[in-house]
Parts: sequence; structure tokens; C-alpha cells
Amino acid sequence: MIELGAVVTDGGVRFALWATKAGAVDVVIDGRDRHPMNANGDGVFSVDVPGIGAGTRYQFSVDRGPLRPDPRSRFQPDGVHGPSEVIDPATFPWTDTDWPGLEMAGLVVYELHIGAFTAEGTFRSAIEKLPLLAELGVDAIELMPIGAFPGTRNWGYDGVDLFAPSENYGRPEDLQALVDAAHGLGIGVVLDVVYNHFGPSGNYLRVFSEDYFTDRHHTPWGEAINYDGPGAAQVRALVRDNAVQWIRDFHIDGLRLDATEQIVDDSERLILSEIGEAARAATDRSLVLIAEEARNLVDVVHPVAEGGWGFDTTWADDFHHALRVFLTAIADAYYVDYDGTLAEVAKAINAGFIYQGERSTFLGHNRGTAVGAEPASAFTVCLQNHDQVGNQPFGERISQLIDRERLAVATSLLLTLPNPVVLFMGQEFAASTPFLFFTDHDPELGPLVTEGRRREFAGLQAFGNEDLIASIPDPQAAETFLASKMRWEDWDLHRESVRLHADLLRLRKLDPVLRVCDRARTRADVIGAKVLTLLRWSEAGARVLIANFGAETSVPLGIAARHLREIAVEFNSAESIYGGSARQPHVAAIGDGITVNMPPRTAILLSVPVGAVSGTDHI
Repeated sequence: MIELGAVVTDGGVRFALWATKAGAVDVVIDGRDRHPMNANGDGVFSVDVPGIGAGTRYQFSVDRGPLRPDPRSRFQPDGVHGPSEVIDPATFPWTDTDWPGLEMAGLVVYELHIGAFTAEGTFRSAIEKLPLLAELGVDAIELMPIGAFPGTRNWGYDGVDLFAPSENYGRPEDLQALVDAAHGLGIGVVLDVVYNHFGPSGNYLRVFSEDYFTDRHHTPWGEAINYDGPGAAQVRALVRDNAVQWIRDFHIDGLRLDATEQIVDDSERLILSEIGEAARAATDRSLVLIAEEARNLVDVVHPVAEGGWGFDTTWADDFHHALRVFLTAIADAYYVDYDGTLAEVAKAINAGFIYQGERSTFLGHNRGTAVGAEPASAFTVCLQNHDQVGNQPFGERISQLIDRERLAVATSLLLTLPNPVVLFMGQEFAASTPFLFFTDHDPELGPLVTEGRRREFAGLQAFGNEDLIASIPDPQAAETFLASKMRWEDWDLHRESVRLHADLLRLRKLDPVLRVCDRARTRADVIGAKVLTLLRWSEAGARVLIANFGAETSVPLGIAARHLREIAVEFNSAESIYGGSARQPHVAAIGDGITVNMPPRTAILLSVPVGAVSGTDHI
């Protein structure tokens, strides 16, 4: 099958296009040299143009109509409405030959938005910050969507050119340089991709074929992409080939698929499993596949041969939602499904999902499927991500909503879990900047986005009057985007927070118990309303995290007094190096057992004798 798009050959460039609406198609070079394309059947047109190469700009014309960019453009130097540029990705001088790829078990992913990550907002400027992230100890960065979008700023979910890195962030070779530099520092790169809809502006797919879309299914953004109707084969190939491009040509180590519940596909073979299999086949390295799946479906992580999707993990939002409601006592919108207790947080840890078929008040129907023996790696958790920060009316981070001490306790809990973990950019240094929703649409579409955003928040408890609703930052305003840019001076101003994260990440990797990411050897229990204990064990020993979110209290360990000398404090979130009170826990034998006197709002990690804690004696 002929490869669609613009492909550099020995003598020139081969152009190929799927255009079922066309009687004739021309490729127009540099806005003036018109070359008729040959009809190959099944709506595919192609032509070889000699004497040109990478850097050439081109457009397609259907039936002598207006010039339009290539749906498979690899670069849009003048934006989504301008000509496409021929790119030869094979010319980049890679230095990452020995890079092994990523494994999901215990993975720590640092999610970032290229435009807001640095003042310059480019792939190249992001390279300058990678040594700090290597020092911090993250395993991978996850880039929010980078496909070309309209305007100069966008979260990326309004992208219209799947194959083209946004010109706002740099050229394709700049993205390759970022990945290569990350690999050189031991950091993988995961890319957030959007296969559930196309943005509304700069989307010229209908010029070429009506079969890209279907009115048989719908999404929150309008009609769905056609993955299961007439003409769907080429639509499925579009996203499948896009996944392959990122892995093969940009050495991306993993894909995070956005809102997979909105990818509606009634085919016998799910497009989601096809995407995963094609991506894995594109590399000899270890690849991770992540689904953002709101329905709590365990099929996501089951093998394709067993009827699953073949993904490695799903974003398990229940943990975040339960913990956030506990920390903030705010339970509106989708948080209404959570009761704000530590018992619920413990359930999320122990069970993988809280909702496994129970009725959701927010949705009005049952949500979730039963969790079985799926590993810890199947459930990726977080304390913050772009949605949970950016979908707040004022983009408040959790560090701006609760006190430092309880945040340190929550961070300690997060980073001692056996699950894969997502950190959101700036989380490690309690960034002072918000992360707001921002766009740069045309004058007709932009006000509709602003109004829709304000309507979205109108039902929140904090916005019961029109004056408050009107105060929500305008997504279209440049100031909204600029306010969301990271201030890297916060890294030095909040060194205690950085040290807390770095030390926990070091323990996570080096501690012989914590680095064994076994869900079956993890247990969360609750003592009262404010204390959660997390027990981890392996052949190497046992660890107990005591997370005290409340006042000073005594916590019984359930360990015989004879083991007192074998217990050691490995970590204390209240240490002065973390900006804490420097108060120490007191471990003592009281009667036949051991009790820990816990300072207020403190987390500690204890090394305890294996087998001394109930439930671990079988190892």
C-alpha cells in the first residue's frame, strides 16, 4: 500500500492523498507549480515530483479548488491554514542507540505543557530544564498534545494536524533533539495523543472525504471520528500510522491516549488495540501505552488475545478524586461521587478502583468493572494533573489550596505507592503559578469558547453569582496563557519541596521493599478519621508509612514489643530540610505492642521486621 503524505525519495518527493470527494487532485509546489496526481483507486491519488526534497512547501487542490494543507503534513511552518513542508525525519543524528525504553512498573511520569513549561515555550528551551528533572529523579516526561493547532497557544486538544509538531514549539528536528537529550539523561518521553476528535479550526479533512466523520456516534465535541463505518479503513490507518510515526521517527517511548471513552468503535477489532499493536511493532525498545479511560474498565489492561485492549495502564482517577475531596472538603461537579474520607482513599489503594459497577450520582448510571488480580502497574495515580488543575476556574494547584504540612503528607503517600505516578509540572516546587485553560481561536470561535467555559463552571458551589462567573480568566486572553507559564525561580525559592520530592523518589527507586511494585503485597488501613497506614512488604523486608493528616496522635503498629529494636525511621516529612517543624516521632513499647507517637500533619516511613506485621508472615 502506498504511504500517504509526502515521502522523500532518491530523485524527489512522492505525494499521496486519500480524497474520496475528488474527481481530480493537484499538488501545488510553492504556491505556483501544479502537478496533476494519478488516481490509484479507492480514493487514493499520487504523483512523483522530481528535483525537490525536504524543505519544499506544498498544498493540495481538489477539483481545481482552494489550496489546502496535507492531512498528513509533517510540519505546518506558517500555521494550520498555510502550506505544508516536506520533512525527512531520517536525517536527524540520533545518539540514543543504547536507550532501552520504558517499563510501566513503578514509573514516575512528569507531565508538562511545552508552551508553559519555560518562558520561551519551545522544544529547545525545554531541553535546558531536563537536568533538573534528572536530578529530581523522574523516569519520564509526558508532553501534553503537540499536534499543530490554530493560533499561538492551546492546551493541544484542539489539534488538527496529527503528524505535525506545532510550529509554536519549534521544528520537528527540535522535538527529536528534545527526545534525544532526555534519553541521554536517562529520561523517557511519553506523548499525549488525541484520537477522539479533531479541533474545529484548521480542520480541512472534509475537503478530501466525508468518511472521516460519522453522525452515528457523538462526542462532547460534536460528531465522532468514523472508525467503524464505510471508508473507515483509511481513517483507522490515519491514527495507526500517526502512532507509528511518533515511535519510529521521534523515538517516543510511550503514548497516552486522551479520553478513550470517547473513541466509539463498534468494529469486531477495536481501533485502540490496533493502535497499540502497531506502536509496539514500530520499535525494538520497551514501550508503554497509557489510556485515559473514565469508565474504570479493566479490559483496558488485559491482553488483546483475551478480549482486552492491550494497554499497560489506565489513569485511575478515583484515587485522586477521593484524596482531593478529603484534603479540600470540596465535593461539587464530578467530585460529588466521593465522600471525602480516608477510608475511601484506602479503598482506592487496595482495590485499584473505587467504582467497580456502583452507581455514580454525577453520571446517573453505574460506573466501572470488577478488579481482579491486575498488577499495581495497571492503575496510574496522581495528586495533580493538567485536568485536575486546569479545569478549576482559577487553575489552582493543590499547593495553593491546602497547607504545606498536609501536602507533604499527601506527597509522601503518593510516592510510596506501588503504582505508576504522574507529577504535574511545578508540583515538585509548589509552583506559585496557576495552570489555566487557554486558547487562541479566531474572533468568531473564540467568544464561544469563553462563554462555554464560563457555563461549565456556573454549577460549581463557588460560583453562585454572575459576578464571580465573569471573573474567571478569559481563555482567549494572552494574559491567561502568560499567567500559566512556570516561574523557575520557584525551584530555588521552594527548595524544601524539591528536596522532599527528590528524597521520596530516591527511596522509591533504591529502597529494596519500595522498589518491588507488588499490589498483592500492599495494604492500606485507616486509623480514625485522619491517619492512614500503608504497609509494603517483600522478601527484603517490610515498610510502614504512617500518614497523619491531623493532630498529634498515637498509632498502634500491631507489632509485638519484642521487635522494638528492629524498627527504624527511614523518612520523616516534618524534617527541617523539608520546611517542616523538625518534630520527631516516638516509637515505644507499650504493654505487649509497639505504638508510634506521631507529630501533627506528618508522614513517616518505618522499616519493620518482615513477618512481624499481620498478613506478611507468608512471604
